[in-house]
Amino acid sequence: MSYEDQLDATFAALADPTRRAILARLARGDASVQELAEPFAMSQPAISKHLKVLEKAGLVRRGRDAQRRPATLEPKPLAEAQAWIERYREIWASNFERLDALLDQLKAEKD
Repeated sequence: MSYEDQLDATFAALADPTRRAILARLARGDASVQELAEPFAMSQPAISKHLKVLEKAGLVRRGRDAQRRPATLEPKPLAEAQAWIERYREIWASNFERLDALLDQLKAEKD
């Protein structure tokens, strides 16, 4: 998957609040579909569908532990999304610094 496709898949997966909650739960450790479904008013098959979206985006990996198939958080796509966002944060910070300097200059000229 290309870098752009990976970012698209990551942000699409993160667009849903249930999937974000699942990732937050997995940040505390591996969990089964049953464990992930507990706090939600939805069926285990519905949670499985959310997990498939997260898996396709590379955000979650499913393992096998006897009869249990725990889901595990995969941090790399989140780190790539954070790096992409950080580049834009730096641009905006620079723009605000220039704006502050201009406002200070205009204020000094006014005084």
